[in-house]
Amino acid sequence: MSLKGKVALVTGSTSGIGLGIAKGFAAEGADLILNGFGDAAAIEALRAELAKEFGIRVGYSGADMSKPAEIAAMGAEAEKTMGGIDILVNNAGIQFVAPIEDFPEEKWHAIIAVNLSAVFFGMKAVIPGMKKKGWGRIINVASAHGLVASGQKAAYVAAKHGVLGLTKVAAIELANAGVTVNAICPGWVKTPLVEKQLEARAKQDGITVEAAAGEFLAEKQPMAQFSTPEAIGGLAVFLCSDAAKTITGAPVSIDGGWVAQ
Repeated sequence: MSLKGKVALVTGSTSGIGLGIAKGFAAEGADLILNGFGDAAAIEALRAELAKEFGIRVGYSGADMSKPAEIAAMGAEAEKTMGGIDILVNNAGIQFVAPIEDFPEEKWHAIIAVNLSAVFFGMKAVIPGMKKKGWGRIINVASAHGLVASGQKAAYVAAKHGVLGLTKVAAIELANAGVTVNAICPGWVKTPLVEKQLEARAKQDGITVEAAAGEFLAEKQPMAQFSTPEAIGGLAVFLCSDAAKTITGAPVSIDGGWVAQ
């Protein structure tokens, strides 16, 4: 399919899942707005590299996803410089683990702000423009933890369950506006962050990284295989296609069978 002429904003897209999704859109000709934290020079190099490789326009916003005013300003800037946003992927997220009784209040508020409230404010910023155009795609990156729980992840699980609820509400409201709203629910994904976790676990347990990865996967997934950012990008591209135009309000799992159990 072709997304030429469309503008895609992917939050948290300077690395990991978000970058995989952004590259998937770029390969289909969509212009991009990247968002995320990191070294300014490295981000500019990434922006320029994507623009050159795919022959597209690539912008960047450093908006802090915990701040509604910055999210609104990002949407307004996109309207001004790129002609609006056709595809929004709410991907930015943070994590912290601790038992409920020990969970720091500031960590709870931070996770809810970035993982849940930012999804609401992101959608609020782009929906008017999508309705005006009569076409739009909103994809919220939830998690297997949007459907099931794990211990010590109270804020993350609560936020991701909330993301699925928001996704359904938006899908109902926009059902006849030419705009679909869906959620992708990944299981374990091989990202730089996960690779660091595996290395630390291997060192701690005195085993190989491969053995650590096997144990890591077996704890949750029947399929002993990581998903990749590229595969999630491919799923996101499909959800923007004409073949998916009647898929809306759906939590789409890509989790190696995690929630099938």
